[in-house]
Amino acid sequence: MTRIEESQLISGVFLAHLRPFTDNRGRFLETFRKEWFPQRSWDIIQTNRSDSKAGVLRGLHYHFHQVDYWYVQAGKIRAGLVDLRPSSPTYLAAQTVEMGEENQIGLFIPVGVAHGFLALTPAIHTYVVDNYYNGGDEFGVAWNDPDLGLDWGVTTPPIISDRDAANRRLRDIPVDEMPE
Repeated sequence: MTRIEESQLISGVFLAHLRPFTDNRGRFLETFRKEWFPQRSWDIIQTNRSDSKAGVLRGLHYHFHQVDYWYVQAGKIRAGLVDLRPSSPTYLAAQTVEMGEENQIGLFIPVGVAHGFLALTPAIHTYVVDNYYNGGDEFGVAWNDPDLGLDWGVTTPPIISDRDAANRRLRDIPVDEMPE
């Protein structure tokens, strides 16, 4: 049975510890159930897939109207999370979560929690969301903002998109672009 656990560091972030079933044919793994996250009444609207080379860092992104649920199909990533909700009891808490390979988990990310990931190996990452993509609800904060205290564990500069490289530090983001 899958075990669901709320993060000890960021309120509203949940980890689904997935249980694979293996036999001589291979493996079966249930990766998502809506009932695992009863705190949010939501419908899956869109599923996305991201293929990344080792060393790619995507994010940090956050939304006002979308939750994400992540699962790594192949490879290994380090997810980075920061609570940007001033009304949250864990405001500005930061954590990383290694996902994939031997750590088969799903990650539920609520509205207002900045999220990104570093591909530790070539990785295939699937995420389901409860709203269609909307560029007007896609915000970013610098992945390496020292004020966030997010330890990515990078030893060489990661591969980053031009868009993510342009993300501002938290202190430079206007209040109307911040979650509540």
